[in-house]
Amino acid sequence: QVQLVESGGGLVQPGGSLRLSCAASGSIFSIRSMAWYRQAPGKQRELVATIIISGGSTNYADSVKGRFTISRDNAKNTVSLQMDSLKPEDTAVYYCNVVALPYYGGTWGTYGGQGTQVTVSS
Repeated sequence: QVQLVESGGGLVQPGGSLRLSCAASGSIFSIRSMAWYRQAPGKQRELVATIIISGGSTNYADSVKGRFTISRDNAKNTVSLQMDSLKPEDTAVYYCNVVALPYYGGTWGTYGGQGTQVTVSS
């Protein structure tokens, strides 16, 4: 089984920065992609950013382009989300998500973390 642990959330003023991290552990043979989602109160969960492990290509939601940067450390199976110029509308619970192969010959699966709260407020 793959476990994900997010960290780095908190309270920040508008215009400030936060860095989220997510560490994947457990039975992991290979990781295809890692991503961050978020869900604000009363809203649907949305995809914030994705990174493909092989090659490092990234994709961002229009609402965060130019402000957020996703990166990964393949050796440590971690993914980070650097969030700059934060806005009140970025307030949400942020979830880490990975597509991983738990063992050789197994099945690719999607795994999610418990989430970390980000609050942008003055």
